[in-house]
Amino acid sequence: MSSNSTDTARADYQAGKAAFERGEYRKAVQSLEAASALVLPMSHFGGEVQIWLVTAYEAMGQRSEALALCREVSRHPDLQIRDQGRRLLYILEAPRLTTRPEWLTQIPDLTALGDNDARDRLTAATISPNKPPEKPAFQLEEVVDPRQVNMQANRFVWVALGIAAFVLGGLLWFM
Repeated sequence: MSSNSTDTARADYQAGKAAFERGEYRKAVQSLEAASALVLPMSHFGGEVQIWLVTAYEAMGQRSEALALCREVSRHPDLQIRDQGRRLLYILEAPRLTTRPEWLTQIPDLTALGDNDARDRLTAATISPNKPPEKPAFQLEEVVDPRQVNMQANRFVWVALGIAAFVLGGLLWFM
């Protein structure tokens, strides 16, 4: 493999990872497939490319391709890549959990909104100026009036202090 193809493969690999992390799975699959075609599949770098390609396939919904490639990666000669492939295969082959619709939150599709549409933006002018500011849950400014403190209920504190003093005195006596 030439230096030029290695550089191209690394560039495609980095572009694929970046596209995957941005959620652009189609671009990620294209870049990672291009990188995979340029590297030796049994090298460590080739294994890394294949691991990322498996996750990109799964994110694209191409489960059969992801499983087939993951089975190959789980037999990779590099121990670290092989272990990652086995863990990933275990996850991919796990049974799907069923969810009820009421457990899910529907996220609205915001792609139809324009960037310059003033109606879609929340501005300071749209916030009600009559709304009083929210009071924080915890305030340090609260001052307790000493006349409201029940001093009679604090006899336990004096008893506890007396017992502690007795125990400390006893310890000092025996030393």
